Amino acid sequence: MNDYRYDNQTVQGFILSAIFWGVVGILVGLLISIQLWAPAANFAPYFTYGRLRVVHTNGLAFGLGAGVIFGLLLYVVMRLSGRPLVFPRLARFQLWYFNLVIAAAALSLFAGWDQSNEYAELEWPLDVAVVVLWVIFAVNVFATIIKRKEPQLYVSLWYTIATVVAIAVLYIVNNLAIPAGLGKSYHLFAGLNSANVEWWYGHNAVGFLFTTPFLAMFFYFMPKALGIPLYSHRLSILAFWSLIFGYLWTGAHHLVYTPIPDWLQTLGIVFTLFLIAPSWGSVINGYYTVGSDWSKMRTNYLAKFFVLAITFYGLQTVQGPTQALRVVSQLIHGTDWVPGHVHMGTMGWVTLTATASIYYVIPRIYGTTIYSEKVANIHFWLVLVGQLLFSVTMWITGIQQGAMWKATNPDGTLKYTFVESLVKNYPYWHTRTLAGLIFTAGMLFFVYNVLMTIRKGRALQASAPAPRASSPAPA
Repeated sequence: MNDYRYDNQTVQGFILSAIFWGVVGILVGLLISIQLWAPAANFAPYFTYGRLRVVHTNGLAFGLGAGVIFGLLLYVVMRLSGRPLVFPRLARFQLWYFNLVIAAAALSLFAGWDQSNEYAELEWPLDVAVVVLWVIFAVNVFATIIKRKEPQLYVSLWYTIATVVAIAVLYIVNNLAIPAGLGKSYHLFAGLNSANVEWWYGHNAVGFLFTTPFLAMFFYFMPKALGIPLYSHRLSILAFWSLIFGYLWTGAHHLVYTPIPDWLQTLGIVFTLFLIAPSWGSVINGYYTVGSDWSKMRTNYLAKFFVLAITFYGLQTVQGPTQALRVVSQLIHGTDWVPGHVHMGTMGWVTLTATASIYYVIPRIYGTTIYSEKVANIHFWLVLVGQLLFSVTMWITGIQQGAMWKATNPDGTLKYTFVESLVKNYPYWHTRTLAGLIFTAGMLFFVYNVLMTIRKGRALQASAPAPRASSPAPA
């Protein structure tokens, strides 16, 4: 089956779009990290921290994250189904429509159109546009899987199906709203119900935007890139169904010590602890797959990307349930520990999996090799150091913040003022910006390597001799 029928150009289009929005989101993140310790860097009204922070989170979650998901999962679905997309023109339309929606979303957030719901800030006209975008993706994914030539459903397809279904349900339910004009709406749910639905969505958006699709990529691209069969398909399926069962019940752990019923908080905590098991089922499967030939860590430059990615996933899935416990949450909730936790997942697990997968895909679209393994190795070490410095710094800051906020004098008054605790953050915030610069440098090496690989591939195609015309068939 030739490359044209596989529609690799649409896949590449999504990858390049994701890279563009990723660079924008990372640069915005750098700016807001500076704004925390340099207030003069807030350029009112459009470039203040309050406006830019949601541009950063939405740009990376939906611009980079969803763009990578669309491109790489379409690549995976075609190959695991053994056939091209059922609707290739619809996929090409989706590519252009995706970029239009992301651009409009960024401009709306700059303008201050904001529903004030975490990860769901877009106002209702753009919510409708996002739903249409997801429906287009779902149609192509399900039609291709239904008409597949390969009878077996490999685990990556199971994770893809779960991603499509869960994100649709989560996004639609949480964004139900009463419009009050084009730029304003009110959440359909009120009070505690609003908070509960929001964090049911908020935590599961992480689960089904940053977990299930990237597990689909990991379980497809890691064995392919290393040339090693998956250790256990049975374990992968067991981990899949356990993860899907447990994830949807965990959102209430974000609302510990709030007025929602204690039993609901406890339910969220219990299921969050349960998630350690299926998550580590995937971690163990990854380790044992590479464990059959650890020499790949020396001979295959992508091995360390995948091994470190699944390591950070494993650390995330222990740290997350731990901080859901009431005794831990009372110390670190609302502190910088939380962005430290989130960024270990996004800068570690998600970024390493996505970039390694792209390193695998782009050369194969052109029938060539990566432009430079040396540049890829530089990229790896820079993002690794930047991510670790970022995360560890934020964990230390968070513990310090929580301890200072809770400290009291013998008479029960607060020992430290808010300003005193704020001043203590500055050295760590400086370090966070440094970590962001290191990480950004690594990602720029990645962008350069991808673009040069495409240039190399196009040059090879241009220099290849034209195919000879076939002789006419005898009469």
